[in-house]
Amino acid sequence: MRRPLVGALATLLLTGATVAGAGTATAASPDGAAGAKAGPKGGSKAVDFAGTVALSNCSGSLIRFPGSSDNDPGLVMTNGHCLETGMPGPGEVITDRPSTRTFSLLNSSAGKVATLRATKVSYATMTDTDVTLYELNTTYAQIKLRYKIDALSLSPDHPVAGTPIKVVSGFWKKIYSCNADGFVYRLREADWTWKDSLRYTSSCNTIGGTSGSPVVDANTGKVVAINNTGNESGEQCTMNNPCEVDENGQVTVRQGINYAQETYGIAKCFTTGNKLDLGLPDCELPKP
Repeated sequence: MRRPLVGALATLLLTGATVAGAGTATAASPDGAAGAKAGPKGGSKAVDFAGTVALSNCSGSLIRFPGSSDNDPGLVMTNGHCLETGMPGPGEVITDRPSTRTFSLLNSSAGKVATLRATKVSYATMTDTDVTLYELNTTYAQIKLRYKIDALSLSPDHPVAGTPIKVVSGFWKKIYSCNADGFVYRLREADWTWKDSLRYTSSCNTIGGTSGSPVVDANTGKVVAINNTGNESGEQCTMNNPCEVDENGQVTVRQGINYAQETYGIAKCFTTGNKLDLGLPDCELPKP
């Protein structure tokens, strides 16, 4: 998985110090890296950093569901493996756990405009998907009024192969541009297995610290997935070397290729007030 960055190295990188091999820690242009393909109906959306966040060790985003209200508490989305208490084990699901974690909210040019604070972990798991959702102590309306930043919208639709996408890393202040290459029946890494993962084309060469970055459909500007892993050294199904497993159990290794977990189903597990309800009839997130 795209490992969280910890300790002194992360501190140096977040404060802008230059270290060997850290050449990607520069802000992309507001519309992302060059080469985005035009959308089918008049061009792609300008994708920038507004609404993304930097964590101490990962990337993330301020997100809202199609049914969210302006007066609902905001939600920050990152990976399950970015959880401050450590990676959830296989089959482990965490809900409604108190948290005071903070997040650096970015504007369109990747400048920090605010520190957001969580009140709890609404949901976290690394089973079937790789996601953590934090509830904040501020509403979308308050964030908009104070900082002029809107939350990113989660698409309610399954992503489509061939779509131009942007992986927007608040940690590195870098935007990666590529396409949705296809979908993986099962993606296996060490003890964890994820379902229906999104595979990138090769130009999204994400690195450690990009974990939790929103994957944005460049045609619509909506979030379709959350960046989480890639095969680094060509090993099969080991840590940092996920493998693809098809319906027949056939294993494929794609060294240098990176992946994300789809997000369209998450909203089906939240109800009025951005409250988690795993008992909703269409909710397919794993339960505790």
